[in-house]
Amino acid sequence: MNYNETIEYLYRALPMFSRVGDAAIKKDLTNTRILCGRLDDPQQKFKTIHVAGTNGKGSVSHMLAAVLQQSGYITGLYTSPHLHDFRERIKVNGEMVSKQFVVDFTECVQSWINEIQPSFFETTVAMAFEYFAEMRVDVAVIETGLGGRLDSTNIILPELSVITNIGMDHMHILGDSLPKIAAEKAGIIKDRVPVVIGETREETMPVFVQAAKEKAAPLYAADRERYADAYRYKEHTLEVTVVRSSDNEKQVIPLDLTGLYQAKNLLTVLSAVDCLREKGWIIPEDAMLQALHSVKKLTGLHGRWELIHHAPAVVLDVGHNEDGIRQVCMQIEALDYHELHIIIGMVKDKAIEPVLQLLPKEANYYFTRAQIPRALPEDHLAIMAAAHGLNGHHYPNVNAALKEALDHATGNDLIVVCGSVFVVGEVDSSQL
Repeated sequence: MNYNETIEYLYRALPMFSRVGDAAIKKDLTNTRILCGRLDDPQQKFKTIHVAGTNGKGSVSHMLAAVLQQSGYITGLYTSPHLHDFRERIKVNGEMVSKQFVVDFTECVQSWINEIQPSFFETTVAMAFEYFAEMRVDVAVIETGLGGRLDSTNIILPELSVITNIGMDHMHILGDSLPKIAAEKAGIIKDRVPVVIGETREETMPVFVQAAKEKAAPLYAADRERYADAYRYKEHTLEVTVVRSSDNEKQVIPLDLTGLYQAKNLLTVLSAVDCLREKGWIIPEDAMLQALHSVKKLTGLHGRWELIHHAPAVVLDVGHNEDGIRQVCMQIEALDYHELHIIIGMVKDKAIEPVLQLLPKEANYYFTRAQIPRALPEDHLAIMAAAHGLNGHHYPNVNAALKEALDHATGNDLIVVCGSVFVVGEVDSSQL
């Protein structure tokens, strides 16, 4: 098989959560352990940092990878899902895994796939670990796919565990309350391995404290160690003034990730860097600051309040659950524009009503869907939205919706594409 045939085989032969939902989930780590065991456990051949959370884990993973890379470490990065190219999931120093490696690895494990019948995610996790071992990375930042305790990535013994935040998402899988979801995420906490909690909440912090105590794992609460005092936009940069709680020392940190919610993620990253330095990792201050100002360039991160067009402004954001959309709405409220246009598509298994309740009623809406089986039909979404006072028209794909929005927008308007990672990933920026 060539590369394109290989990717089609992986999509066709393996159940994929992003396409089919719950049917793709395997409820334990058995398949991942078998695959990696037959590959001589590549995950044991390099250091790792494990990142979980409801929102922010992708941004935090990319920021940490940028910091480590800028500090001189050969750095792997495993994230999911991808926006445009499967190879976005597996990177070393910002470069995507080679097409040839994907082909060769798939050929190597094809008989095992037929025998074990792993999921798409289990197979890609093994692929990432094998690639990082082959590339002799110093460290790899590993983002969980869903949850933590039973996530395929949870066979690693990391240098550091990070849990960004807890929100109501995937409740039918992880539990119907914040403490239950937190317990699943806390499953990545390992014996004597420090853990950073990005956002403390009254309902969830006792879960993390108890899990850390049972594992004798040092626990750090990022938002108690520092807070964001102020921010301002300057030349496509978000400058965040961070204050250290212990001595009120202030530091202005410029980010190339300009969503206001990145201030929370920044606090998490700073605490993670503190922990890594305590463990002996050499992370110079100037390297860290340069990395945080160049995350997109160093890692190729996209879809986080990403401005892809001016006059009118067109912004992509992968916010897709209640907390994510709340952050998108806060960002919108902080901006000046003439009219607001929101292009939104969602998947069937999300909690859709809480998202619709948050969205601004004064916007022009363009309801659409991603081209995957999990997508909620655009006409169904439009009907649900109308019950919340959100009015607009529906379109069969995001690019048709975007064309219509551009046709009706003036130069001072704001167009936001959100609601699903897959909708954002299907945007064809060449039409702009």
